[in-house]
Amino acid sequence: MKVDLFDFELPKDLIAARPATPRDHSRLLDLSDEATIKDRHFYDLPDILQPGDVLVVNDTKVIPARLYGARGDALVEVTLYHPLDGIKWQSFIKNSKRLKPGDVIKFYTSDIDVESSDFSAIVIEKQDEDGTLIEFACSPSELGKKLEKYGFMPLPPYIKREKPRSGLWDRFNDKENYQTVYAKHQGAVAAPTAGLHFTENVLQKLKEKDIETVYLTLHVGAGTFLPVKTEDTQDHKMHAEYGIITPEAAERINKAKAEGRRIIAVGTTSLRLLESAADNGGILHPFNDETSIFITPGYKFKIIDLLITNFHLPKSTLFMLVCAVAGTERMKEAYKHAINEKYHFYSYGDSSILKCVNKI
Repeated sequence: MKVDLFDFELPKDLIAARPATPRDHSRLLDLSDEATIKDRHFYDLPDILQPGDVLVVNDTKVIPARLYGARGDALVEVTLYHPLDGIKWQSFIKNSKRLKPGDVIKFYTSDIDVESSDFSAIVIEKQDEDGTLIEFACSPSELGKKLEKYGFMPLPPYIKREKPRSGLWDRFNDKENYQTVYAKHQGAVAAPTAGLHFTENVLQKLKEKDIETVYLTLHVGAGTFLPVKTEDTQDHKMHAEYGIITPEAAERINKAKAEGRRIIAVGTTSLRLLESAADNGGILHPFNDETSIFITPGYKFKIIDLLITNFHLPKSTLFMLVCAVAGTERMKEAYKHAINEKYHFYSYGDSSILKCVNKI
């Protein structure tokens, strides 16, 4: 399938640099009825859903996986995206051309300069499209504390922030904003952004309406931000991400499906994990493994009835996925409407709810 089929023009001023305040005041494009388009707000979600519906949400917690460092006079920006063991990570590094295996990168913050830093990593291997493999100079048990001390939230590249030395880097409160209110299990290096719109108030109203919530965990990787550089979708390589569906979660979802209740995936991360763990008969199984599933139009969904998701990049794997859910022409029409109505796009942008029209 040609990647150009998923291209569209997006004005740069619609790329959100910060979230709505409060979170649930973000806009919500309602495509839950496949024949209409309605403009709502996220706090309307309890009114859109039905008693007995099941929301499936990703409770992964974002770690501070962006690091600023130096190798001599060369400054670099490191984004961790996939652990290989306790201290070895695959990473994407800005200004990596001058790096070579054996080089040591020392990390700094706005309060800790390079000279007094006690946190560093050695370059192991440069891996072309997979970035750079690095190994931290600390024990696995120390790494989490070091990242909390030196790390920053790994915002996607289209959200611009000042470097820590500017003294302005924390003015947007990203440490709180780039985390869902139900985040629990540390491991993601990118937020499951569809969940950023939820507030305790919305969750309480959903509960009062007898809408069930089931938690699963997919540790989102920074590879989710990578553009598709190939001309054909079949040539694109997806990065693996680790996911967990407990036996209890699988049982609750299967029970709901058997009773004819609707399953609503909150975010493409939840959806991809559900589809990775489902068999061809539509039965969900417990899961504890990596997945690199790549969903494009023509795919038949086994589990979901609806999807809650943000607005995605042109020619991205995520825009391809939503086209698979609701239909390519339907999504192009919806995105044209969203652009005309000045919806905000991407991680801190507005939300949508889509009806799945391509099911087994």
